[in-house]
Parts: sequence; C-alpha cells; structure tokens
Amino acid sequence: MTDAESARKEAMQSFLREAGWQDAMHEPLAGDASTRRYIRVAKNGHSAMLMDQPQQAEAPTADADASPAERRRLGYNAVARLAGANCARFVAVAAHLRSTGLAAPEIIAADTENGFLLLEDFGDNLYTSAIASGADEKELYGNAIDALVNLHENPAPAALGRFALFAYDETALLAEIDLLTEWFFPEILGRPASADEEIEHRGLWQKALATVPDTPPVFVHRDYHAQNLIWMPRRSGVARVGMVDFQDAVAGHPAYDVISLLEDARRDVSPELAGAMTAHYLAASRFRSDPEDFLAAAAIFAAQRNAKIIGIFARLAKRDRKPFYLSHLPRVWRYMAHDLEAPALKNLKAWYERVVPADARIGISCDRGERG
Repeated sequence: MTDAESARKEAMQSFLREAGWQDAMHEPLAGDASTRRYIRVAKNGHSAMLMDQPQQAEAPTADADASPAERRRLGYNAVARLAGANCARFVAVAAHLRSTGLAAPEIIAADTENGFLLLEDFGDNLYTSAIASGADEKELYGNAIDALVNLHENPAPAALGRFALFAYDETALLAEIDLLTEWFFPEILGRPASADEEIEHRGLWQKALATVPDTPPVFVHRDYHAQNLIWMPRRSGVARVGMVDFQDAVAGHPAYDVISLLEDARRDVSPELAGAMTAHYLAASRFRSDPEDFLAAAAIFAAQRNAKIIGIFARLAKRDRKPFYLSHLPRVWRYMAHDLEAPALKNLKAWYERVVPADARIGISCDRGERG
C-alpha cells in the first residue's frame, strides 16, 4: 500500500468513526467507469453506502458563467459541464430529486471537502438485475418513464442549493462528440483522425444541433439507464425508481434522458419496447399534442449521446485499461445507425459511412472486449 493509499484509508476510517459506523463490516462494490468507488457498510442489522471520491482524481470544473475559452483551459470536466470530484454537488442534486417526490439516497453523513459521503442503501436490485431475475421489463421501464414525466412537469431550476444547474450547451455537446474522433480513431481504427476529419465532423454536428426545436429546458439526469436505476417495489409510485449517479445533472432537452434509457449502451432494448415507452412518454407529457418536435430532437440527441459513448468506451479501453467496455461498441453502433436515418442527420450519416464504414465500427477482437 502506498503512502497515499494509506492516508486515504485512514481518512475514510476517521469519517466512519465520526459518523458512528467505525465498527461496520465493509463490502466493496464492483467499480464502474468513474473515479469513485462504493463500499457497503453494515452494522447492527443496518447498512449504508459509502462513497469514496478522491478529490485529486478529477480535473477541475468551472463556474456557470465561465466562457468557452475559460472552460477549455480548465479541461474536459469544465468544457463538458461535469461535476468532477465535487461531492457537494451530488448532495444538492439528491436533495432536489427528493423534493420532487423521486427516490434519491438520503445523506446520512458527509465530508465533501475530503470526498466522503455515507448514503442510504437502496440495495442491489438494479434494473439490469431485476429484469434478469424475472421482473416485468415493461413495468420497470414504464415506471422509469413515469419518473421522467414527473421530473419534467416543471422547468429546470436555476440552482440546486448553492450550485447553478449548468446548461447543457453547444460547447458541452460538441466536446462530447469530439471524443469519438479523439479516442475511437486511434484505439479502434488504428490511426488518428486528420485535422480535416475533425473539423468536418464537428461542423456537421454543429449544424445538426442547430436544428433542434426550442423547448423549455428541464432537469436532465444525463446518465439515466438500467445500470443507474434501482427497482424498489415496496415503495409506491415513482419512488419505486431509485436513482443514482446523477451528480452531472444539467438543464437540457426533455428527450435526452428518454433516449438515454431506451438506447442503453450496456443492454439491448428492443425496438418494440423503445417504441412503446416513447409513446408512453409522449402520451403523458406536454408533447402529447405535438410529438413531431420531440421525436426530431430525440433522434439528434440519441445520435449525439451514442457518438459520445463510442468515444468514452474507447478512452476507457486505452487510457483507463478497461477493455471490457469495447464489447458494448457493436450495440452502440447499431443504435447509431438507426439514429442517423433521421432527415436532420443525413449529412452526418454520409460522413460516418465514408469515414467509419460499417466493417470498421465493429472490428473489435473478443479478447479485448471481454472482462478479465
């Protein structure tokens, strides 16, 4: 154990001691794509979830009024409007979600300066696990859509406690699609993207995003999918949908979280289920009388999100030595191919067909794409 690891462990034990959980049993949970780690702690028949977020593990963020140039100078977290290592932002977002009747973990204890939170334990019944164990997929997804309808009934709040709710602006959206040319090209295609390819790709996306019909922004979870939702059937209504990993929330288009759920990078969502859940959302939301604008925006944001994910999964494989994420790329490219059929994306479709042909998109060896 290094000196830094030893100091971190000592700080964690001190936090638990002050919170009254010093004698708890520890059960580390499997890691994800972030720099955080979670440990279930149990004591006297009760359990809680310890979040350990090292403060030096992330690039800095930026204030809401920072210019694009200032954000670029600070790095990717600032450009893309991410929370980074800011645990206080997690606390503020959780409080907002609970205030709307949704299920976000209660905060039992917090040391945001050092990056420790002790959270209510929602259990292990992730949507992915619940469905695999026989839960009704349509019921679970219907409840997840109902939670979004609830969340979208009101405009995005200007602030969450002392934090501004960042706008999911063009600077952030374009920074995310740049990940595809920055990481997928060298890691999967085996060559860097040329300057002309990067400029053309970004320019086409800029034009596509400009066609999104205006609509009042709402609270966007930003990573709303089956691995971040926990089914809690003993609760009632939308509170049965436990939410986690929401610290990067922004103010954006209502379609974003809907497509995040229905074009899940980590599990197959059938076209039939996706179509039924989209119809369910439209029938219950403010778009029921005029769905065309929503559907047009949904196609664009779906493609944008999938382009981002393709880049992130390549980055996880190369930079973070997590090659098992590559096994999801064929699924994400299938979603992407469907999204690119939208009229507003015809020029991007042509670009991808020319620069990243279909056989290159799935050229991933099994040994690189498997866990372990």
